[in-house]
Amino acid sequence: MANDKTKKRIALALGDFDGMHKAHKTVITGADDVIIYCVNNKFSLLQKSIFERRYPNTVFADFDDIKYLDGKDFIEKILVDKFGAGIVLCGFNFRFGKNASWSAMDMRKYLEKKDVWVRILEHLDFDGEPISSTRIRKAIENGNIEQANEMLGYNFTFESEVIEGDKRGRTIGFPTINQNLPDGLIVAKYGVYESRVFVDGVAYKAFTNIGIRPTWRVDFPMAETHIFDYSGNLYGRIIRIELIRYLRGEKEFSSVNELKKQLNYDKSSII
Repeated sequence: MANDKTKKRIALALGDFDGMHKAHKTVITGADDVIIYCVNNKFSLLQKSIFERRYPNTVFADFDDIKYLDGKDFIEKILVDKFGAGIVLCGFNFRFGKNASWSAMDMRKYLEKKDVWVRILEHLDFDGEPISSTRIRKAIENGNIEQANEMLGYNFTFESEVIEGDKRGRTIGFPTINQNLPDGLIVAKYGVYESRVFVDGVAYKAFTNIGIRPTWRVDFPMAETHIFDYSGNLYGRIIRIELIRYLRGEKEFSSVNELKKQLNYDKSSII
């Protein structure tokens, strides 16, 4: 039987992991077979449905169970009793306990007495400043989708059911799929984006309008996507969209011909 010194330590990564951006990934790759303990669950940058598929080793905290725990109780009840952690990984700015009163260094000092290793990962920079979920959200809201994607380490992504639209696009040679934007997800700057659409595992070039479509106004922002070189009925299916590049803002067009001319230009700028 292996003794305590040779027994493999359980590794636990702590954080809010909103978006699981590049800096977060340095935390979760800091040990083998790490369990991800997601303490916040806001999901403003990456939908929970996508998060769960990408990181099946995640445990999502019940915030009601932890929000009133002080730092010591969080460590004892969650890290020690619940997970039996032997290694804990977190970012330099991780705070926990009631009123966020404990720091990563406080946790290290407490746990080293219990022979639990704590690895505190330093910040990761982009353009001379630390990568953070706040920076990424701001970039997306400002239409700087390429910067956001650089910091995320993947293209900003969402998935939603394809719903019935007004079918005007097909009358001018640009059939579209319409999707409501996921609840809680950051809304990208209104406008037209180069995008990728995934259907049955195949990636298609596309462009996506995020917004209210000023020419044929809708009451709330939604996504309307024209998929290149695809023909098929997608109504009722959950389809994933990735935003690649911001092309232009939304416009109100004075005629259908003016709209069609612009859409042809948008398509030519992607092909």
